[in-house]
Parts: sequence; structure tokens; C-alpha cells
Amino acid sequence: MSENMDFTMMFKSKKDNQKMTREEVIDYVKNALEEKGYNSVNQIVGYMLSGDPTYITNHKNARSIITEYERDDLLEMIIKDYLDRN
Repeated sequence: MSENMDFTMMFKSKKDNQKMTREEVIDYVKNALEEKGYNSVNQIVGYMLSGDPTYITNHKNARSIITEYERDDLLEMIIKDYLDRN
């Protein structure tokens, strides 16, 4: 470790300067939930119905990322995608 502790290092992910699309957010959150062993469908449905962000894991900052979007916008995108496929 460096002896000079008078500075702060900055970490920037590639997504810092650009907001994820709604589709990317759902995929990202799904993967983060599954990595932690959760049933992603149950957890996302719980969040969408209740608005309680604790249904979404903090793993990989997924909770913060999903709450950047309105739930009704995410739900609209999910339903539209489903209807377009059927």
C-alpha cells in the first residue's frame, strides 16, 4: 500500500457518463440478483408491486441503478416487449 494517504483515487465505470436503457437496467438487475442466488422474477415483481427497493440486491449497485427509473416506465417497457413478441 502507498504511504501517501492524502489523496483520493477516482473510479469510473464505463456507464458513469451514460444512463443505461430500461432494457439494460432490467438485464443488469436480473443478473445481479441471480449472481446472489435470488429468483430474479420474484424479486423484480416484488419491487414493481411494492416500490420497496429492498427487493433488489445492492450487489453491483443494482438497487441504485433500478431506482433511477420510474417503476411505471419499467413496467410499460416490460409489457410492451411481451405484447410485441406475442
